[in-house]
Amino acid sequence: MTDIRRIGVAARYSDLVMHDGTAYFSGYVPETTLGLSAAEQTRDILGQIEQSLAEIGSDKSRLLQATIWLADIAHYDEMNAIWDAWVVPGQAPARVCVESRLADPDYKLEIQVIAAL
Repeated sequence: MTDIRRIGVAARYSDLVMHDGTAYFSGYVPETTLGLSAAEQTRDILGQIEQSLAEIGSDKSRLLQATIWLADIAHYDEMNAIWDAWVVPGQAPARVCVESRLADPDYKLEIQVIAAL
């Protein structure tokens, strides 16, 4: 039986769950860029993701999947300009991007990723 490791466990969710060589992250939202553009919020979130991946010995070249929720699909191109410059060429994860109402009206997006360790 493979062990399951949970980090940042709260009553409702864990920040990260690792199992069988795969890391499942909860959603990332902007921390320092509330009220700023979708591009700035995307940079903020992708920086958080990179830091979290480094902390577990992984990196963005090992991303398997990404789910992106945009508060307004009109920000799709703006977000993609930052995403496209960030993702490792030839190593892009499977990805979905949808419009959705988010938990805080100041969030322009939320990103959740799954990565190989």
